[in-house]
Amino acid sequence: MTAAVQSSGRTRKAAPVAHRPYRRNSKRSLTLTVLTSIVAIYSLIPLVWLLINSTKTQEGLLSSFGLWFDDGKFALWENIRQTLTYDNGVFLRWLGNTVLYVVVGAGGATFLATLAGYGLAKFDFVGRRGVFAVVIGAVAVPGTALAVPTFLMFSKMGITNTPWSVIIPSLITPFGLYLMWTFSGQAVPDEMLEAARIDGAGEFRTFFRISVPLLAPGIVTVLLFSMVATWNNYFLPLIMLKDPDWYPLTIGLNSWNDQAATAGSQAVFNLVITGSLLTILPLLAAFLLLQRYWQSGLAVGSVKE
Repeated sequence: MTAAVQSSGRTRKAAPVAHRPYRRNSKRSLTLTVLTSIVAIYSLIPLVWLLINSTKTQEGLLSSFGLWFDDGKFALWENIRQTLTYDNGVFLRWLGNTVLYVVVGAGGATFLATLAGYGLAKFDFVGRRGVFAVVIGAVAVPGTALAVPTFLMFSKMGITNTPWSVIIPSLITPFGLYLMWTFSGQAVPDEMLEAARIDGAGEFRTFFRISVPLLAPGIVTVLLFSMVATWNNYFLPLIMLKDPDWYPLTIGLNSWNDQAATAGSQAVFNLVITGSLLTILPLLAAFLLLQRYWQSGLAVGSVKE
């Protein structure tokens, strides 16, 4: 690249500016590649084991290596059929319960976290700092520490062994609230809200028509975290529910596993493995469907004109 320099009425060309070529640190890149590969393999081995063993019969599970297919019968479809029909199709009942807990619990938690986070970020009121301290403190408290006090409180209210004993605690997500609080402060410009108010838009219309599209990446993030937490919730349903008809998949599959261990013959162990594979498929589908909204939303505003 050259630059023109004007001096004493004459124009002359400056010496070309040399650009230093970008050199990649090949040693560092190789190290990161190796570490990433190790983490990826470590994360995928359980999924591969689950997929391979879901294709085996009960006899094949006992006679073949865990990370290789059985030389005999390919029993994936038969295992799926048995899993869905075993014990009068109770697996489908557990699946429906889990979907109910996720839709109402995780969906409600995302909605409440979005409303509260937006309000705390964009409105000033007395006690705002105190609310911030409470939210930070709640993030530091693990959910399992609150399970027993929650059970004692719900037992006095008479709502244990009901879906509400699982749904109501799932509606509270301190981390999601904190995430939406910080994200709302950066993603929604105050000038845009002021312009909408000057044009006569009410607060609810401003929130749903202007703020929600800008908050989409944060909403999807909180929704994914809440979905995974509710879908994989184990300890809370374990102490709250006694009726198998209200079990989620986590408790139901564990009861099948206990049944196999008690019987001593592992008669339904292949159904436990196949049911576990079916359990993770909805989560994988949710991530694949929502990631494009997540990534596209995170890229909005990253380029300045």
